[in-house]
Amino acid sequence: MTASHILTLISLMITITCYMFSRKISLRFPHPLTTPIFTSTIFIILIFLPFNISYQDYSVAHQLITYWLGPATVALALPLYQHRKTLQKHFIPVLFGGAVGSMASILSAVYLAKVFHISEAIVSALTVKSVTTPVAVEVGKFIHADATIVAIIVILTGILGAMFGGVILSIVKVQNPVAKGLAFGVIAHGIGTAQAIKEGQIEGAVSGVAMALSAIITAIIIPLFY
Repeated sequence: MTASHILTLISLMITITCYMFSRKISLRFPHPLTTPIFTSTIFIILIFLPFNISYQDYSVAHQLITYWLGPATVALALPLYQHRKTLQKHFIPVLFGGAVGSMASILSAVYLAKVFHISEAIVSALTVKSVTTPVAVEVGKFIHADATIVAIIVILTGILGAMFGGVILSIVKVQNPVAKGLAFGVIAHGIGTAQAIKEGQIEGAVSGVAMALSAIITAIIIPLFY
């Protein structure tokens, strides 16, 4: 086994351990700031920094974890099937809400970026901030957005959505599980969907549909818009 293989294995073990530890913290001290995806990211960075482990060193482990996201995403089909009658009943609101939410996310990001005179590189990345990373990176190629900036903004959007989405929905008194799932899926893609599943099975099922819908709409609209 080569040194690179050993480093990849260690990186995977660190990632899994940090996430499991973060989940325990979240269960013991439930709070937006103890959301596992957020705290595990902090822990991994703090471990990697003293040992000078670069992103390039971690990239192989990252690719393996990303590959495993495929089966994890397919697993969302289970709550979709279990709550298919609910989804059929609310098909039109979910479809309309997802389309409007996706467009609002794109236009608001561009408008605010222009108001604050943010660079064009950031603006182009912001337009795809609310879709899952693989789709965002591919769409970003059409509009010549920097893949690294796109990935960073997309992941930050997902983390912030998972951390504060439930809090914001509670403040504005949104209690309907379909509406909550729609908000998580449209705004915070896969990371938000993982949080929506914790809120409830219906929330998770609707969020999965909304995430896919948002990705399709964004992939069609953004290249035409630009």
